[in-house]
Amino acid sequence: MTREQKDTLAIRISRALADRIISGAIEPGTRLRQDHVAAEFGASHVPVREAFQRLEAQGLAVSEPRRGVRVAAFDLREVREVAEMRAALEVLALRHAAPHLTRAILEQAEEATRAGDKSLDVRSWENANRRFHKLILAPCAMPRLLAAIDDLHATSARFLFAAWRSEWEARTDHDHRAILAALREGAIEAAAATLARHVQWIGTKPVRTSSGGTREAFSIVG
Repeated sequence: MTREQKDTLAIRISRALADRIISGAIEPGTRLRQDHVAAEFGASHVPVREAFQRLEAQGLAVSEPRRGVRVAAFDLREVREVAEMRAALEVLALRHAAPHLTRAILEQAEEATRAGDKSLDVRSWENANRRFHKLILAPCAMPRLLAAIDDLHATSARFLFAAWRSEWEARTDHDHRAILAALREGAIEAAAATLARHVQWIGTKPVRTSSGGTREAFSIVG
């Protein structure tokens, strides 16, 4: 197997595991066993180790001496950190994007908001929510900034799924509509202030653990 093939396999493995971690299919604290993952993907341990390193770089896994690699846990402090980072970076992107937002883009963002309101499960809501944010931020044309925001959205999704994957409460997103109304009026700072407040709101919910108990889950829901 060439180096390029190994890199491709490592990326494929890391993406598959990241999706499971973000969706909550693999819970925080779960040990990631090299031999099991290698067998599942028909791979040697080399690309699996590289995949684990990618997960660590994303903050989704941690390596512990003599205990191997485990799915990273998270707490309220981390949720708050991501919320504040998103607020700062998304506001920056919006200020640069706003002059380039067309009527068509804002209509697509409105459609994404309506799709979110109609969502019957957390995954479809998260997809619609992420689409809304991407639509209004992408015209900033700052690829590094947008890549950083994408990474933060993936982390936000993990917090969200950890709290809401078993049951979802439908909601109407008034903040999205307020942001769109301000943008249509050219009130960029009002839109930015609403966006900052929106992504920093943290929800709480008791959830059942795999051991049968309950814990308080925190999530960014904007």
